[in-house]
Amino acid sequence: MNTATILDLIAAREAAASAARDELREQMAKIAGELAAVDCELSDLATTRQTLIKLTHDEVTSPQPAIISEPYQQILAVFTADGYGLRAKDVCLALGIGTEPKDTEGIRAKLKRLVNREILTETQPGLFTLSQKRT
Repeated sequence: MNTATILDLIAAREAAASAARDELREQMAKIAGELAAVDCELSDLATTRQTLIKLTHDEVTSPQPAIISEPYQQILAVFTADGYGLRAKDVCLALGIGTEPKDTEGIRAKLKRLVNREILTETQPGLFTLSQKRT
């Protein structure tokens, strides 16, 4: 092999390595942008969590389980009117809201909060009634 052929091989390898380096730098820039977006979202979520904790702190830590907000009052009215155990979907129907999973899960979360405050009782998994203390 002569020197010119070896230099050509080296030049070809340098070009390939340079192209690979440029592609990797582009990928790094893209990943850095995606990472920055995820970091921003995580920061926003942390701020939202802290704000929610501050807003609900008095309600959650109150010694007497007070129901201040309108949605909770509406939910309790459904139980007062019925007297029987209800499931989250039943409450959704009684309130005239949708019965999609997002709707029933939101109501179920509220029902669980009412159980934690001993306002409702979960007599069977997913079946809620007014607590004996409230009736």
